[in-house]
Amino acid sequence: MANPYVGILVNDSLYAGIPLGNTQYEAIQFYEEAGKQYEVTPCFFRIQDVHIDTMKVHAYVREGLRYEQMWLELPKVIHNRAVYLDQASYQTLETWIQQGVILFNRWNRYSKLRIHEVLLKNDTIRPHLPGTYPATLKNMKIMMSAYDSLIIKPTNSSIGRGVMKMDRQLRSWQLIYPVSMKLSNKIYRTVRFRQYLPLTLRRKIQSRTYMIQQRLPLATFDGRPFDLRISAQRGATGEWGITGIVAKVASPKLFLTNVAQGGEVRSLPDILTAEYAHLNHEQVLRQITDFSLLVAQHLSTELPYLADIGLDVGITTDGFPLFIECNGKDQRYSFLEAEMQDIWKATYFNPIAYAKFLLSGCTPPL
Repeated sequence: MANPYVGILVNDSLYAGIPLGNTQYEAIQFYEEAGKQYEVTPCFFRIQDVHIDTMKVHAYVREGLRYEQMWLELPKVIHNRAVYLDQASYQTLETWIQQGVILFNRWNRYSKLRIHEVLLKNDTIRPHLPGTYPATLKNMKIMMSAYDSLIIKPTNSSIGRGVMKMDRQLRSWQLIYPVSMKLSNKIYRTVRFRQYLPLTLRRKIQSRTYMIQQRLPLATFDGRPFDLRISAQRGATGEWGITGIVAKVASPKLFLTNVAQGGEVRSLPDILTAEYAHLNHEQVLRQITDFSLLVAQHLSTELPYLADIGLDVGITTDGFPLFIECNGKDQRYSFLEAEMQDIWKATYFNPIAYAKFLLSGCTPPL
């Protein structure tokens, strides 16, 4: 009997690169290896490749050394690795669900404010959250009176795009902002002001949805703040687990830790050994792991079919975890950059293991 298919829903650019062997940061060969281990066959397609009337999909399947397009029955279990933001796509995915398809991580671009609101409901998580408000002119004044350093970020952007920083000076404030929202942007400008918010800031927060957050007191490495990218995934048992942890250190020239914005990757044990030898390293790691699992478990009680996320978590100089944000489509290449190949590979194996768990008729625990 042939192995059942597991669908991998991908975006247009990755799909176009499959027959060319150019899938950018997605190492789809690991899906193939995982498929052999768990006795399933991965197939790759986009939302527009599905004909819901016939429940068929035109998908890429590995045949020997090449990928071939073929018509298949729409797989019963699909892992979403694409980002769809429009209502029409959401309705299409809902139609699949109504036809009995299990689509995990089906909506993977949640508003940062929405994530914050969900986490606020948990009494244990709340002390780990930064002060956060929607970015309105009124709320800006409230936050400026409460904190000396603020982060202003778009609620629906990723990898550091559009993030601004504001710091209290002796008799004024200083705003650092990017000149564009493009990922390729390398130019940041600085403006100082006293009473009135700069025109560029007012225009930005009135033209799209931003949030204001207390700038967290992050621990530093080599004088630069760092945070942690934590891969939280469901696996072969359906339970949440922590696949890996990698540190991201801010560029010497910028306040952002994102690798796409010039940040560097390091191993957490190396950082702790170099600058935090006084801490109990096992205890710090346990606190980070326990906190991340708690966040993943709590989010999955309100965000349906959550199974594969990347958490950004900081720590204080005492090792206390601080929540920064949740990424519904985890950018796994930080582990590759840190030469953590086994963990990088595991981030592909776990979703396939979880798909096999679901195909077996099992129900994930809360």
